[in-house]
Amino acid sequence: MTSTEIDEKFMREALAEARAAAAVGEVPIGAVVVRAGEIVARAHNRRELDQDPSAHAEFAALCAAARSLGRWRLSDCTVYVTLEPCCMCAGLMVNARVGRCVYGATDAKAGALGSLYDLNVDSRLNHRFNVHAGVLADECREVLSGYFGGLRGTDGAGCSCGADLEAHAAHAEALACAEDIAVEAVDFGPVQRRPRRVLLAIDSFKGSVSSAQAEAAVAEGVRRVWPDAEVRTLPLADGGEGTLDAVAACGGEIVTCEVAGPLDKRASARMLVDVERESAVIEMAEAAGIGYSPCTELSALAATTYGVGELMLRAVRAGAKTIYIGLGGSATNDGGAGMLRALGARLVDECGCNIAPGLAGLEHVVSIDLAPALRALNGARVVVLSDVENPLVGRRGALAVFGGQKGLPTDDVEALGGYDGWMVGYGRLLDTAIAEARAQWLLRVPEGARTFGSVLGVPGAGAAGGLGAALLTLGAELHSGVETVLDLIGFDERVRDVDLVITGEGNMDEQSAAGKAPVGVARRAKRYGKPVVAVVGGRADNLDAVYEQGVDLVLTICRKPMGLELALDPQEAITNLICAGESAARSYDLARL
Repeated sequence: MTSTEIDEKFMREALAEARAAAAVGEVPIGAVVVRAGEIVARAHNRRELDQDPSAHAEFAALCAAARSLGRWRLSDCTVYVTLEPCCMCAGLMVNARVGRCVYGATDAKAGALGSLYDLNVDSRLNHRFNVHAGVLADECREVLSGYFGGLRGTDGAGCSCGADLEAHAAHAEALACAEDIAVEAVDFGPVQRRPRRVLLAIDSFKGSVSSAQAEAAVAEGVRRVWPDAEVRTLPLADGGEGTLDAVAACGGEIVTCEVAGPLDKRASARMLVDVERESAVIEMAEAAGIGYSPCTELSALAATTYGVGELMLRAVRAGAKTIYIGLGGSATNDGGAGMLRALGARLVDECGCNIAPGLAGLEHVVSIDLAPALRALNGARVVVLSDVENPLVGRRGALAVFGGQKGLPTDDVEALGGYDGWMVGYGRLLDTAIAEARAQWLLRVPEGARTFGSVLGVPGAGAAGGLGAALLTLGAELHSGVETVLDLIGFDERVRDVDLVITGEGNMDEQSAAGKAPVGVARRAKRYGKPVVAVVGGRADNLDAVYEQGVDLVLTICRKPMGLELALDPQEAITNLICAGESAARSYDLARL
């Protein structure tokens, strides 16, 4: 048998003990002690039955092994246990001079052999031993989750490794000086620390490097400190730029479609189609992004979201039953009128003619019929990815807050007020159209979705120049961009057993706490008790709000004084990020001294 097969064989024996524990109402953790290929002791949790805080599976098995062999030194033995040992049990392994420990599932909240501590290789202790983690880990986790899932109303949040173990933290120095007892020498190989597991989820540094480039550089820096580190990369986005690439890393195919651009020219726009999941991901900026516009007042009045609607139609024809739409980086202010028209909705003026494209067309719209657009979607669920909370109109509305960056004259109060008036009239027509569609049973409120009296004041309706409002009229759900992207890329599954999470972005300030990607990563990571370091190009003086959300340390990446132009240079940024990755890893080691 191979060493892997041997380890799995004895871990199955430990699993049998775990199931025996569950059968008597104990948390299902089991252990066996093996010497020379034979089991010399086995045990499972008995803490509740015996009302004994030390009655953990591996603790009991070690004591039984010592009695069986007639000696306390177990340097020729391997301990197999289904869950990573706690401080008490790992400490007993040190004192028993155990040769090796093999465990199944990691314990992020109490594990002392790789998760919270590395007691097996702590230079301050008088014994070191090898650890092999993750043997039959899924099966070990399933036994635990199945037990807690069946408690039905009892408090199943605890863990058998959660006791107060301060009394077991130190043993008398006399143990180290005890007379040696002859034990057959067994070579378990050189003592090694379990490779560090690091998860990188870093947003792009806009104007400098992409998410993937930033993560590759940080990974290189991490490996300067931990050459054998297991580094996992998750390209990150918050529903805006980079969302397609982030989600595509987990499956699906990026396809390119020629659609109407925001102004006169056609645009080659990408979208992600996942046939297996029957879903599509669209970045509205691919079809109507600010990069297509000169950002003058004329372009701000004319820019249309028509190409976004075309992408939605392509997604439906490709079989998508769920369409995710990211609303970042728009050039448009048309309230999503172009998107509605592309789907088939009728937006007409007093003469019954189609309105002109862009914000300018909203001045003359008198009627909106959503029925053709709703039929074109064929029942597809539309999920809007945005962390913008602005309403459609008013002082915090789409035009007042975002119009200036697209070319509208924000210093001309009268002109801007007139444009906002057009948007108010358009919003009221959307409300009427929604009511008519519901009366025809064409539009139903999704289960759990927020209801509203008017699209004018809905938080998020002002996203992407009012595109959020138009999507709401189609029954779309407004979701946090970063939270939804984290779900789509499977963040929770990937973070469970890592030691360190590194996130980051170009600039971090108090606003980062209000929905930006790195803080979303930190909040998720804290669900699993993971330390989080953020690497950033620049930072505000006060980051209390960011730290309160779960970021533990913010590292600025510039390794020497430099101007902004040099700092944004891609090669310079990559070098800075390599050094930042090294610093993040060293800070983790420092915290564990």
